[in-house]
Amino acid sequence: MKQILYGAAYYYEYLPYDRLQEDINMMKDANINLVRIGESTWSTYEPQEGVFDFSTVHKVLNAMYEAKINVIIGTPTYAIPTWLAKKYPEVMITDKEGKRSYGARQIFDITHPTYRYLSEKIIRKMLQETASHPAVIGFQVDNETKHFDTSSQNVYIGFQKYLKEKFHNDIEKFNATYGLDYWSNRINAWEDFPPINTTINGSLGAAFEEYKRGLVTEFLNWQVNIVNEYKQKDQFVTNNFDFEWRGQSYGIQPNVNHFQTSKLFDVTSIDVYHPSQDDLTGIEIAFCGDVARSTKEKNYIVMETEAQAFKHWTPYPGQLRLQAYSHIASGANAIEYWHWHSIHNSFETYWKGLLSHDFRPNPVYNEAKQIGKELQAYGSHFLNTSKKNKVAFIVSNNSLTAVDFFPYKEALVDNKRSDHQYNDILRSYYDALYKLNIEADILQIGDCRIDNYDLLIVPSLYSVGEADLKILNQFVKNGGNILYSFRSGFTNENVKVYTHVQPSIISEACGIEYELFVEPNNITISGTSKLPSINQDNILYWMELLTPTTGNVLAYYNHPYWGKYAAITENSYGKGHAYYVGTYLNEHAITELYKYILKSANLWTSRQNTSFPIINKTLYTLNGEMLDFYFNYSNNSKKVIFNSSTGTSLFNKKQLSQDDDFELDPWDLQIFIVNAVQNDSE
Repeated sequence: MKQILYGAAYYYEYLPYDRLQEDINMMKDANINLVRIGESTWSTYEPQEGVFDFSTVHKVLNAMYEAKINVIIGTPTYAIPTWLAKKYPEVMITDKEGKRSYGARQIFDITHPTYRYLSEKIIRKMLQETASHPAVIGFQVDNETKHFDTSSQNVYIGFQKYLKEKFHNDIEKFNATYGLDYWSNRINAWEDFPPINTTINGSLGAAFEEYKRGLVTEFLNWQVNIVNEYKQKDQFVTNNFDFEWRGQSYGIQPNVNHFQTSKLFDVTSIDVYHPSQDDLTGIEIAFCGDVARSTKEKNYIVMETEAQAFKHWTPYPGQLRLQAYSHIASGANAIEYWHWHSIHNSFETYWKGLLSHDFRPNPVYNEAKQIGKELQAYGSHFLNTSKKNKVAFIVSNNSLTAVDFFPYKEALVDNKRSDHQYNDILRSYYDALYKLNIEADILQIGDCRIDNYDLLIVPSLYSVGEADLKILNQFVKNGGNILYSFRSGFTNENVKVYTHVQPSIISEACGIEYELFVEPNNITISGTSKLPSINQDNILYWMELLTPTTGNVLAYYNHPYWGKYAAITENSYGKGHAYYVGTYLNEHAITELYKYILKSANLWTSRQNTSFPIINKTLYTLNGEMLDFYFNYSNNSKKVIFNSSTGTSLFNKKQLSQDDDFELDPWDLQIFIVNAVQNDSE
């Protein structure tokens, strides 16, 4: 990309009256240079099968080109027209709730050949109409694509073929691998294959989830290949990833493997939504950005993020600007709001855009104008930057699925799957590290880049193969530091419990073992002399009763019977250190453990003397400078200590030296340009 892109999704087809030129004038006033169009309105472009009308697309493209506003075209395949559902009802999805009826978006089977045939027609027609237009800089295939729990008969047939290939048609090996003799779940003939949505077998269920994630990758690859036939050399192709949703973006998406699917695209794009007002922390912006940046080791696009949105998200003055630079500080090359104008009816009427329903300038739009003006002036500094993180999280879609089948929050026999509890563990460790101003990458298990890091944080790596566990042991042996949470290394890649003493293969590096795990009931832990700050800290949900073999105890359980067992341990292994946590820690305990580990690993710097609500992030530019970001995520003015050697404010040109202080207003930020060579020595 040649410039920072700043804009919004624009839905000309949704407008209550034609105001295209007026909208463009307001965009230009805000220095908006990007819109995304087209992904939501298949029924407008193909009102009846084989009848196409792209007049609105051409009108918008021509107007945007004249205004020098770039356009991303979305293929409109995530919401089907009424005629398609009426004429071809077989495309409607069968999921865990049964056969779905028309109405909502994304309620069709993405694998169905009829849906694919009709989708290909609209994609090709749209590309023929738009790919050569000079306003178009890229394409988004589909929209927030997932498998949507598709369980149609053709999906089951595909899953059977997948398993036959995986096990080379050896049904005995298949039954043994997944332990299907239990409760007579054994499958003695492939034609007797049962429904999977009701399975009680976690191994088979997890395999089905992995297969369905693969369907998403295959579907998007199919679209990318079509787009690649038409796109110009200087155009990119992407898809907007979303994350686990809990009223906001939260954790790793369970229904897509983003790390695998991102390989298909020229650039990773994400949709990020987060709490606002008093609850704005920047954590979701950072987490989602770290995932996006790590997928391809380069900067990414924020395809959607909130402007006004809901009543509880409407930002305080200064927050929209704070959010924009928070995205940039994580490595975003583009920021695009969802959406430009608020919609006047239907499902998302109250998910408001930059403009309210009256289309008049408002405080949020006016703040967007300030951001646009600044990006016009300073945006070149933020293009194609990089990080030099020494810490990485290791995550696993397979472990997420397996933990869902065997949750730790409720009794296992209840088999409740209310939330993706894996993400709770991941976020508890991520959030605490974020608040200490330690930046991190987020890698998938098996990533060969782990040797680039000094510390790996591994939350609940529940389902993982022997080879990957041995690689993690070798990482420690070679001099790395690793922190495991409870329920790590417990089952193999097929969710079959290891027969070794737990935590199986990583017992060697961690220097511990355990045979018993129990549910804590009003139990606390206390640290040893190495961790005296952990004192009577509460624990929840799960206790592994750890016995050191070669490891040292950092914290014990406070209990008349379980008190002889360790809760947190460390172990020297080869040239490195392994840390293991046998229980669910509260934020204070995780923070204190981090302080100990970071200092032991020589990763604690002057930056850690500053902590949340002041967040300090860094980027490295192509010309060797470092950008030093400071954010105030609070309602109060804060005195901030400058952590770099010397720096010059990007905004007011004020020069500071290390340990100088400056003031940040509520929800304000400051960015300094620092000599990277000097800063690297700190």
